[in-house]
Amino acid sequence: MKKMLTVLLAALMLVSALSGCAAGSAAQETSAPSDKAESAPAPEAESAPVEAAPVEAAEAAPAVCGDGRSRPSCCGQLCVVGGKLCSESGEPVMLRGVSTNGLITAEDLLNEKLFEELARDDGVNLIRLAMYTYGVGSIGYCTNGDKDRHKADIVKGVELARDHDMYVLIDWHILSDGDPNLYLDEAALFFAEAAERFCDYNNVLYEICNEPNGVDWAAVKRYAEQIIPVIREKDPDSVIIVGNPDWSKDLYHVADDPLDFENILYTLHFYAATHGREFRDMTEELSQKGLPIFVSEFGVTASNGGHPRDLESADSWIELLEKENISYCLWSFSKAPEACSAIRSTVLKYNGFEWEDYSPTGQWLLETLSKYNTP
Repeated sequence: MKKMLTVLLAALMLVSALSGCAAGSAAQETSAPSDKAESAPAPEAESAPVEAAPVEAAEAAPAVCGDGRSRPSCCGQLCVVGGKLCSESGEPVMLRGVSTNGLITAEDLLNEKLFEELARDDGVNLIRLAMYTYGVGSIGYCTNGDKDRHKADIVKGVELARDHDMYVLIDWHILSDGDPNLYLDEAALFFAEAAERFCDYNNVLYEICNEPNGVDWAAVKRYAEQIIPVIREKDPDSVIIVGNPDWSKDLYHVADDPLDFENILYTLHFYAATHGREFRDMTEELSQKGLPIFVSEFGVTASNGGHPRDLESADSWIELLEKENISYCLWSFSKAPEACSAIRSTVLKYNGFEWEDYSPTGQWLLETLSKYNTP
């Protein structure tokens, strides 16, 4: 059984090797993000009421396995300490991964050989399973989509990630639906079932609302306050990632009124050609004040998933995330015919990818993983 996180974990982590927070075992869907209305973040007049991250947690070397990556086999059940994602023994970790661009549209990529290659050859230690809640036909989970098929894909992705020593993020991918409260009951049922099934897995994280839009933080917070207890009833030590307004970029309002739960991270999404220095400045400011941030989706392109690619801006973002120990996940590992996809659309296979099979986005990703995934 997992150990419950004690209230004094952050203070005790430096003096007790036993103070880890858990010890468990083991839209209509389109491949492109929506074209989002963008505005620079507006800081509030008052400083955000979040506690400063402990210097020890921020400066400690990330916990890694023999291959230089943070993996379930050596880092165990993750937790949040001092505003940072940490191993079960309280050491900071870095997750660097890729997101599917849906589930049903990505089923061919949920295969044993590809997961093995991503983990072994490319240094990926996180897979994000993006399950659209709104869509057409079989795609939208909450709009008469094929629920059993979606859930089977989730189980397959979680098991493949577990088999290849990677963490996995189950993403309730709201987008066109905007307000997460729209399908609150469906979300509660889904996460209750998922948490019960995966409560003994040490590699599962939950993302409860991808990109709220058209609503304020108060509405998103109300939703989170109802969904988080559903998950925690079955999986009490789980790490839960919470989206926020403006397609998960409204972190100032989050920092002013954070959730009253442990092991919570707040989503930040950015697209390098659209979101520049002002968003990086916001991220750095709030991270250093102790706000727990997780980049569950980013792109090297414009926010609609198309051209241009801005690799210089993307490099600046990654440098910041690495400095602040903020984990990140690229949108998207797919063959969709758009600039944000990692695989060229003309490639016919679903594993065994060579360098020339990758798009400029995918080649940038491989180089970035190689640069930062060094033992």
